[in-house]
Amino acid sequence: MTIDGLDDDTIRAILTTTRRIALVGASAKPARPSNEVLHALLRRGYDVTPVNPGLAGRRIHGQIVAATLDDVVRDQAVPLDMVDLFRASDKVLPAVQDAIRLGAKTIWMQLGVINPHAAALAREAGIAVVMDRCPVIEWARLGLAVSVPHQTS
Repeated sequence: MTIDGLDDDTIRAILTTTRRIALVGASAKPARPSNEVLHALLRRGYDVTPVNPGLAGRRIHGQIVAATLDDVVRDQAVPLDMVDLFRASDKVLPAVQDAIRLGAKTIWMQLGVINPHAAALAREAGIAVVMDRCPVIEWARLGLAVSVPHQTS
């Protein structure tokens, strides 16, 4: 059993229905996991906005970095499907609270990121919570297609 209690069908559904992702804790350093995951998600067809106040306005893998989740929603005028958190476990609560307020559908806490209190708050708000997992690793483990189908409006 995984720490988040989610089965493969739930993870598969999240990965195949998600389109818009805000990746909090994005790094411009190619060797950092957040940089690698950002690049991999973009290659799979997701619309990913990196979030890092220290890099706001710069580009990572061609994407303009936002300072905050509020900036992502305001600038894109589109709700977030997922907030992917590359933050220390004890630092995720503010981002989770922002994600709740902004109506995100899923909060994804990366490998090693575990915060039961933040997860409980999000679940109470009706948000799916994935903890201690990497979407790129889960994508490969589940044998999903090379890219997500583009959503038509």
